[in-house]
Amino acid sequence: MDLTHRPRRLRQDRVRDLVSETSLEPADLIAPVFVDATTDERTPIESMPGHDRVPIDGIVARVEEVLETGVEAVMLFGIPESKDAEGTRAWAEDGVVQEALRRVTSETDAYVITDVCLCEYTDHGHCGPLEEELGSEAVVEGGPACEPTMTVDNDATLDALERIAVSHARAGADMVAPSGMMDGMVGTIRSALDEAGFEHVPIMSYAAKYESAFYGPFRDAADGAPSFGNRRHYQMDPANSREAMREVRLDAEQGADVMMVKPALPYLDIVASVRREFDHPVAAYNVSGEYAMLHAAAEKGWLDLEAAATESLLSIKRAGADLILTYFAEDIAERL
Repeated sequence: MDLTHRPRRLRQDRVRDLVSETSLEPADLIAPVFVDATTDERTPIESMPGHDRVPIDGIVARVEEVLETGVEAVMLFGIPESKDAEGTRAWAEDGVVQEALRRVTSETDAYVITDVCLCEYTDHGHCGPLEEELGSEAVVEGGPACEPTMTVDNDATLDALERIAVSHARAGADMVAPSGMMDGMVGTIRSALDEAGFEHVPIMSYAAKYESAFYGPFRDAADGAPSFGNRRHYQMDPANSREAMREVRLDAEQGADVMMVKPALPYLDIVASVRREFDHPVAAYNVSGEYAMLHAAAEKGWLDLEAAATESLLSIKRAGADLILTYFAEDIAERL
């Protein structure tokens, strides 16, 4: 019996789809949406073609656009009308995300997840209030030649994250997603939600979030770039994989319901490892830089955008992600 051609037989049209090992569905995708309290009209995000900041008055229409493609879930990111060193607008009852939540949850059927972090709300762009590191002076990028080293105050940030998560739940969030990589953030938020009567609200933790070069367009979109220094002391070293498993395990022990790996494409090995070692749902964030680089190459005529985007998302799913947060969500969902 000659078996030489058996693999080729199963690659023919029609049967090829029947034996496909990995599928991609609109229900797998989450669409990021940016709501901006500083504008009265949609503002295109130059580094992320096809995406806008939308005003609060336009948030319902924007989410309805997402739902029309078959995508059922959105992640809300907010740009506040003002910022301060503590990021206090992040948990304000009349804050940009809180107001958007009330409108979206009352007027649409979207499943709404919220980003729980402070970088968009602090005037320095870091993910929490800062404290001076005692006994240390160092050169700070973008600042004076020599000044005291400033670090994020982890414990003060936890207090703020509690307030943000509870305020989002009160405004109608279906799920909260802490993204700041603060030590103890999941346990703190879980306790705060439970005490406030929101035991039913799950937490999707950015459990393995790397200090990545692929975040640039997002920081433009969300106006959340640090005004000095970097985030290397609280985001993960791209060289490390065992550390990711430790971080995910800690979040699992603290009560996280979904584990996020960010970014996705450069860290598919981490997605696969989390899938193997944990029975939680696994999410991956196909981040802004991954989106922008495909668009840039397509504009040059170097690749087919739709084909490259679909292949990228399939690779993330194949690696083990159950959910994919991606700026391609609407375009791909319409074609599935």
